[in-house]
Amino acid sequence: MTRLNLPSVEEMSDEQRKVHDEIVNGVRGRLVGPLRAVIHSPDLARRWSKLGEYLRFSTTLPKKLNELAIIVTGRRWNSQLEFLIHSEAARAAGLNPAVVEAIRLAEAPRFTSEPEAEVYEFTRQLQQTGTVEPSVHAAVTARWGERGIVELTGVIGYYTMVSMTLNAHEIPLPDGASPPLALPPGGGLTTLPACTRVASMTQ
Repeated sequence: MTRLNLPSVEEMSDEQRKVHDEIVNGVRGRLVGPLRAVIHSPDLARRWSKLGEYLRFSTTLPKKLNELAIIVTGRRWNSQLEFLIHSEAARAAGLNPAVVEAIRLAEAPRFTSEPEAEVYEFTRQLQQTGTVEPSVHAAVTARWGERGIVELTGVIGYYTMVSMTLNAHEIPLPDGASPPLALPPGGGLTTLPACTRVASMTQ
């Protein structure tokens, strides 16, 4: 059960309703996930939504790589709703379902794509150590430029905030959905292993 009241449209104040309407009439099309909680602060919700729209839909990275960074972040934080939504989006964007499943199980994913391996390692290392090895940073920068690597870092930071919000306030899964992630023994964050690069890597 959620720890916050998640107001229906009928329960919203005029300012909340105004922000709600802005969100549902935008690219998102609906008020979901953390915004159901953040609507309690309408000004924050408005800014949150604008930032999230850019980082999810408008970065220079291909959608598949954006979604890969998001599901790695969601798995690190054991954010059930984030992983549920974005694992579906990652598969729809063309990410190998076997990669998605390995991340769900916190096992080493096997990549045949070097760009995917680079984004996985960048995200994994940043989440687990707070920084990134020079070689990984250099590889992502060489491929996507300084704009790309700054945007990737923004995606990881934003979806960390999303994960924290979903977890802290226990935002529920959709009716009928089962939690996709097993939690580590004793709780805490999930440790993700380094990926495996297979011989037939593509650039």
